[in-house]
Amino acid sequence: MNDKEQFFKEFNAGLHRIGRIMLCLSIVILVSVPFVIGAINGVMPDMKGVLSGFFRVGIIYIPVSIVEFLVYAPMLGVGGSYLSFITGNVTNMKIPCVMNAKDIAGTESGTPEHEIISTISVATSAIATTLVIVVGVILLVPLQPILQDEALLPAFNNVVPALFGALGLKYFIKSPKIAVIPLVSMSLLCILVPAAISQTSLLLLPSGGMALLIGYILFKKGKL
Repeated sequence: MNDKEQFFKEFNAGLHRIGRIMLCLSIVILVSVPFVIGAINGVMPDMKGVLSGFFRVGIIYIPVSIVEFLVYAPMLGVGGSYLSFITGNVTNMKIPCVMNAKDIAGTESGTPEHEIISTISVATSAIATTLVIVVGVILLVPLQPILQDEALLPAFNNVVPALFGALGLKYFIKSPKIAVIPLVSMSLLCILVPAAISQTSLLLLPSGGMALLIGYILFKKGKL
C-alpha cells in the first residue's frame, strides 16, 4: 500500500468515525425535541400514538431511504454522504452541487480526488444554504410582497424541476440506452396519473430499479 492509498484509508476512517458520531447525535436531538418540549409544558405525547404514526410513515419512507442511500452514496462519497444526510436537501441541493463540482474538477466516483471534492462541495453547499436562510429570515418581512406576487409563484413552484431538468439532460445524453426507458415510463406515469408527480421519492424505486436492470443487461452483453 503506497502513501496515497494509506492516506485515503485513514481519511475515510476518520470521516466514518466523525460521521457516525454526528449522525447519532443528530438523531437523538431530532427525536428528543418534541419529548423535551412536552416535558417542559406537561403535555407528553402518547407513546402508542407516536409509534402508530411512526410505523405508518415508516412503511413508506424506510424503503425509500434505503434506496436513496444506495443511489446517492456512490455519487456523494463518504464525507459527502454523512454531511448530506445530516444537513438535508440532498436531492435538490447536495446532489446537483456534487455533480457540478465533479464535472468542473474532472474527478471519477470512488477515487480519493472525488471523495475530497465531494466533501468540500457538500460542506460549501451546507454553509451557503445556512447563510441564505439567515439572510432570508432577516429580509422575510421586507420581501414578503415580492415573494407573494402571483406572477412569481409559478417560477418558485418550478425551481427544482428546472434544476433537475438541466442537470439530468447532460447525464441522459451520456447514457441514452439506460435513461430512455425509465425517463419515458415515469413521464407517461406522471401524465396519466398526475397525483404521482408529488410522489417523486417513491418513483425512485421503480425508475432506479429499471435503470440498474438495463445497465446490468447492457453490461453483460458488452454494450456499455
